[in-house]
Order: sequence, then C-alpha cells, then structure tokens
Amino acid sequence: MARSDKVAAVAELTNRFSSSAGVVLTEYRGLSVKALMQLRRSLGEDASYAVSKNTLTTIAAREAGLDAIEEQLIGPTAIAFINGDPVVVAKGLRDFARANPQLVIKGGVLDGKFMSPDDVRKLADLESREALLAKVAGALQGVLQQAISLVSAPLSQTARLFAALEQAAVENPSLLTSAPDEDPEPRREPTNEELAAQAAQPAASAAAEAGTAPAADPLAASAAEDN
Repeated sequence: MARSDKVAAVAELTNRFSSSAGVVLTEYRGLSVKALMQLRRSLGEDASYAVSKNTLTTIAAREAGLDAIEEQLIGPTAIAFINGDPVVVAKGLRDFARANPQLVIKGGVLDGKFMSPDDVRKLADLESREALLAKVAGALQGVLQQAISLVSAPLSQTARLFAALEQAAVENPSLLTSAPDEDPEPRREPTNEELAAQAAQPAASAAAEAGTAPAADPLAASAAEDN
C-alpha cells in the first residue's frame, strides 16, 4: 500500500473511531467472504463491519485516544463500528459467533471505556433500547391510567350529586328559597281569675294534706269581686 493510501486509510479509521459510540474488535480467521457479508447484513444500520490492518488501526486508535485497544490488535482483525444500539450490535456478534465459532470477540470500547470479551457478552445479555422503551411506555401508560381513574372517580360522583340536586330543585322549586319566619304567638297577660286561681292552689294543697278546708284568701276574693 502506498504511503498516501496508508495516510488516507488512517485518517478514515481515525474519523470512524471518533464518530462511533463504540467499537468491538473481532478475529475472523477462517470465515469465508460469504460469512462476513452475512455478518454485515445481520448488524444492519446499528454497526458497520470492516477488516483493517493492525498497524494502521493502532495508529488510528492512538490518534482517536483509544490506546486501550492496542493489546487486542493481534492476528486478523475486523472492527464493528457501533452507530446505533450497542446492545443490538453485541447480540448480533454473539449470536453469529455461536453459529460460527471462527468469529472470536476480542473486546472493545464503549463510551470511552474498555470492554473485555466478557463485558461484550454481558452487554449482549441486556435488553435492547427498543425493548426498554416499550417497557417504560407500558409502565407510564399504566400509571397514567391509574391517575385518570383516581381523578375521574370523584368527579363522576360529584357530577351525580349535582344532577340529583338539580332534579330535586326542578321537582320542588321551594328548595331554592328560604321559608319566611313565622310570627310567634303574641304573649297574653293572665286575667285576675287566673291569678287568683294560681294563688289559691298552694293553700288548697296544704289544706288537703291537713284534712281541713283552706281559709279564704282576702286578696283572691277581692280580685274575684273586681272581675
């Protein structure tokens, strides 16, 4: 490869390292061209898969600040540049490696942090972003439905109460007006006879207890004569 070609290749690799969310390094020894094309298709838009020379990759990784991957740049190396969901990429590589043992996952870098082969496999065991978003959306929908039920129940009860009150007012309009206060019965002054009778009651009771007739009350007699 001419020097100018090497410089262009390093520049392209450096740009892809810098613009990607992460990378996964693999060894593809023994895989056919057809199998590699199948792997590229399985990764879809979430990653681009490219074979690269270790020497050029090392230079590009250093320029992009990814020195941690230098130890994995041994043997034939192909790089999955992650452009989408890292979990989907990890799952795709893991599943393909199960069906094609020739593919060996060496490690990688995600969000500037080094990933060992075990880290990549653990990443593959996680749920994808779409699955997590679906769960979150389902949970939010359930919470919103509960909130709507809590709010609408009292409102419906209040609406029924107002409807009943409105129906009662239609049937009996007097409920909407206060009844006038009735005038109390005027107080009547007792007559002289009533006063004399009230005065004679204690004497009569005492005479009855003693077995004798009560003496005439001059005030009562006088009051009776006046009337």
